[in-house]
Amino acid sequence: MRHGLLSLLAVLMAAACHAAERTDRDAPIDREDPIDREALVRRHNIVLTEFHDDSPLAVGNGTFAFNFDVTGLQTFPSEEPGAVPLATMAEWAWHSFPGSEDVPYEAALREYTVHGRKVSYATDMKSDAAKSLRANPHKFNLGRIALRLTHKDGSAATRDDIKSPRQTLDLWTGEAVSEFEFDGEPVTVRTVAHPKMDAVAVLIESPLGAEGRVAIDVTFSYPTGEWGPRMDDWSKPERHKTEPLISDGSVNAHSVRELDGSRYGVFRTQRHVDGDVYGADPHSWRIGWRTEKNEVLIAFKEGSISGGGDSNYAANLQASADHWKNFWQRGAAIDLSQSTDPRWRELERRIVLSQYLTALHSAGTMPPQETGLVCNSWFGKHHLEMHWWHAAHFALWGRADLLERSLSWYEEILPAARRIAERQGYAGVRWPKMTDPEGVSSPSSVGELLIWQQPHPIWLVKLLYDADPTPETLQRYWPIVEATADFMADYAHDDAEGDRYVLGPLLVAAQESYSGLKEGGVLNPTFELAYWRWALGVASEWRERMALPKNEKWIDVAEKIAKPTIRDGEYAAIETAPYTIREDHPSMLAAFGMLPDVGLVDRQVMDRTLTGVLDDWDWQSTWGWDCPMAAMTAARLGRPEDAVALLLRDTPKNGYLPSGHCWQENRLPVYLPANGGLLYAAAMMAAGWEGADASQHAPGFPADGSWVVRYEGLRRAE
Repeated sequence: MRHGLLSLLAVLMAAACHAAERTDRDAPIDREDPIDREALVRRHNIVLTEFHDDSPLAVGNGTFAFNFDVTGLQTFPSEEPGAVPLATMAEWAWHSFPGSEDVPYEAALREYTVHGRKVSYATDMKSDAAKSLRANPHKFNLGRIALRLTHKDGSAATRDDIKSPRQTLDLWTGEAVSEFEFDGEPVTVRTVAHPKMDAVAVLIESPLGAEGRVAIDVTFSYPTGEWGPRMDDWSKPERHKTEPLISDGSVNAHSVRELDGSRYGVFRTQRHVDGDVYGADPHSWRIGWRTEKNEVLIAFKEGSISGGGDSNYAANLQASADHWKNFWQRGAAIDLSQSTDPRWRELERRIVLSQYLTALHSAGTMPPQETGLVCNSWFGKHHLEMHWWHAAHFALWGRADLLERSLSWYEEILPAARRIAERQGYAGVRWPKMTDPEGVSSPSSVGELLIWQQPHPIWLVKLLYDADPTPETLQRYWPIVEATADFMADYAHDDAEGDRYVLGPLLVAAQESYSGLKEGGVLNPTFELAYWRWALGVASEWRERMALPKNEKWIDVAEKIAKPTIRDGEYAAIETAPYTIREDHPSMLAAFGMLPDVGLVDRQVMDRTLTGVLDDWDWQSTWGWDCPMAAMTAARLGRPEDAVALLLRDTPKNGYLPSGHCWQENRLPVYLPANGGLLYAAAMMAAGWEGADASQHAPGFPADGSWVVRYEGLRRAE
């Protein structure tokens, strides 16, 4: 209900703003005019006037993020269900509990008979080994950086003491300005993240500073190692170490943190100093001053500290502003402001904020976790079936380099992925689903059996080739393409009696409603069949471009892959009973939506399938990327009104909060695949796709004049 009301309010506000802004509605529209990027971005600056525990803001750079409340720092975290933790996170910040390194992986393995031979999977979820392997390593919070405000009697401020808050995140510069009153005096906190360091810079101004009533408290916890948002365990001070601050002058100091085998440095520099004071907790220090204004920078570094930057706030702000201005100007843009449909503003807001959030949380050197650098889901591990949804959009939006940053990780874990395939008796490499930075597949009765992440690396490297079609690109990513295709061709079983290749039955489909471990298993999920044909076709084209001989097995599997199952005139999710459970992901739509026409899908049947999904699917159970996925199908089918409606559909997990994040459930309060999926769908609907009518502008949007779609720099989708 909360998200439904937010969506309704957004539409009503959009209509009011639209009426106020459109003074020349009847003027001719020149789509060739350059888009005013700054105006486009800044009209969606985030403004908060109260605490939003489910929607705190963040600054960061793709590998580091600082999440904070309306005070501009991590001052008043909430422990309520659904609250987003106020964490400081870096992609390198991994921790393992002592002894977990000695747990044998083999203890979680179970053998199954697949087409007459034994295949092992780590599916024993109840074993101590599986629990340890899933939980280790896990991401952790680098530290809490909080504003300390004190009354004249020395007592600490509470949340209720913060009056008239107003916080603005300027998306164009990456700066958050937080203003409020405390004890009748103004306080202003300015916050930015450095674009090239794991560092946050703040400028604090208040008359209370001269009285010593403003300070910064930095505290450190032990990791919970849990699945879910709660990251800090404050009850185990004996389990970790914080070295005393070592000062190399009046304004610079550093400390080294040790959490079992994890070690990192924390560097503090400030313009004005009134001493660093320790409290009763050895894992904390206080930054104090007695001036009305102070500038502070706190930096983190894996290993130990060696320098940490300059506290000069103006310099840090300029670095941040240069970074974000370059981001917004060099990529693509979509401007919907000349539309008459009142939904334009909310859709444009989601598009702009999703670009900011994915650049901040999903553009690192490894595939991100589903909650990015906000909090932990699945212990903070990478989920490779979601990597497409996190990052494929970067290439369509003219930012292929942000996608490329994480593709080198696949090169690094090729040996680990090859070991999985070899253990199971397959050729090539089998990419894990839930994994740590080393490519170890986490035990799971679901994730271990998923296969739809297998073609993703071929799709992602093809995007890089499309952006840079050079021999160097072909050569660099050939090992990924070849090894992936080898596994896919070998995994498909030759059903000689049916003169076809089949997938399954020991698998879990993208729609995770069917268990491959039950009697009968799962056979031939519609989406995966189409994805197998697409990926093997691309791999064959890659070989041809490299002047290599044809791989007849790849070609044979692609040509003879099983046809999707049709029941009652619609595509079923899988070939075996119960065929289609009408909940969770309607993934059969992706066979002609996310994917282009691969020669397996009948448009009329898919059209009826989409209509059926819109009519009676349990949309309450869908996830954040399902609406963009279905919107792509609607666009390809020539149903643009449905495509727009799907992007904005009022469902519990498609509600975009003031921060731009997409809430799913209390244990998953943010979900970056929704943002990435929205961006891919929006780019496709605006710039078109393979097979779209090239003469039609913005073919995924209604052509009745209510939508005016101006865009720059977008690449056509597959």
